[in-house]
Amino acid sequence: MSQDAGDTGNGLDGVLEQALSRLILLAEVSTVLGSSLDGDDVPRRLARLLVPQLADWCEVDLLEDGLYRAALVHRDSDTVLPPEAERALPDPDPLSKSPVERVLAGEGPLLVEEFAAAATPLERAHRELTDALGARTEILAPLHVRQRVLGVLSLVRTDPEHPLTKDDLALVEDVARRAGLALDNARLYAAQRDAAQDFQRALLPVLPAVDHLKLAARYTAAQVGAEVGGDWYDAFVLPDGVTALAVGDVSGHDLAAAVQMSKLQNMLRALAWDNVEPPSGVMRRLDGLFQYLSDERTATAVYGRVEGPVGGPWHWRWCNAGHPAPLLVTHEGKTRYLTEGHGVLLGFDASYQRRDAREALPPLSTLLLYTDGLVERRGELLDRGMARLRQQAALLAREPVDAFCDGILAGMPTVPEDDVVLLALRVPQADPGATGQSGPPVSARSVPRRSR
Repeated sequence: MSQDAGDTGNGLDGVLEQALSRLILLAEVSTVLGSSLDGDDVPRRLARLLVPQLADWCEVDLLEDGLYRAALVHRDSDTVLPPEAERALPDPDPLSKSPVERVLAGEGPLLVEEFAAAATPLERAHRELTDALGARTEILAPLHVRQRVLGVLSLVRTDPEHPLTKDDLALVEDVARRAGLALDNARLYAAQRDAAQDFQRALLPVLPAVDHLKLAARYTAAQVGAEVGGDWYDAFVLPDGVTALAVGDVSGHDLAAAVQMSKLQNMLRALAWDNVEPPSGVMRRLDGLFQYLSDERTATAVYGRVEGPVGGPWHWRWCNAGHPAPLLVTHEGKTRYLTEGHGVLLGFDASYQRRDAREALPPLSTLLLYTDGLVERRGELLDRGMARLRQQAALLAREPVDAFCDGILAGMPTVPEDDVVLLALRVPQADPGATGQSGPPVSARSVPRRSR
């Protein structure tokens, strides 16, 4: 075990105590590493677990688009680590017989008691570290899983009176095996999460570029789970030249929710495009079609039109089907939730008579549509989240619309437990001399642009 633990007993008692300590360490490695799915966190946790219990200092190097030092921990907190403590390392030479490169080729664990002259760039980089931090004995073990080497674990002792020995090899090998499994799980999770988020973003639309209106949207995936969700936004120019905005949320956080979200979004756009009518009419027809979706999931949405001549004044006419109320932010920083026009969830009753609401949009004001992941936190009253959003929006009222969205997300107090969607509209300064509708026909001046 550690160099200190080896002095706590003699004879049979000492052997039993050492065996118990090693079992406790292995259990702790499994528990601590198994509780993390962060590929960057796993090597740091590993190094902190092993120092000082097994080593005076520990290094973890990982193979991922090259070799890099992922963690370096010393038992003495006052020790100044090299400035390049986390950096890219030279590629291993498959023909080299140096201990580090042999381990990266799958051999080991290896006990190093004599440090020969370095012959390869990687070996020289490792020697620079051992020279800087000291080394009398070292064990190098491969981090591998399913016959694939993920990196190398280096455990070093600097005290010649308490060296690492062959008796430690089996323990280090077991530790490295468990660490390799935890690291592989973290990488598999990250790959699934990234693929799910890429799929989710691919379902989201391109915002139209409307000359006089500024639009910005953001999608932030939940940081828990590796599945896609049902949050969405949409913005498009209707045949009558009016800009339409929509935000919605399908219950669930899986592939089925994403598929249903895509269906709902496309149906809403098709219904709005097919017949120029008030938002409540579009939502009533959507209620009737909702039964054709694949399952019994619930969904909420806000859909509305930004109406008025190009030079203003403008107003927002909308219908809300069980969704969080839009937020209106004036240029002076006054905020108000638009609670009018609120109705039941989509598909609740196909005969339900939805109603419209209408609100003037002052010059330079911002209209914010969002999903509930922005304001809801587990263990916190919803009113607190709603108040926090108002306060943050007021502070950002005069920022450009893209900076407004980024600031809203940056002001979130914790990592979101659910997906978050924002869709913001910035109204321009009024121009009494301009004429025309609030949005030009698509063929005239509306050019799609990619939203983040």
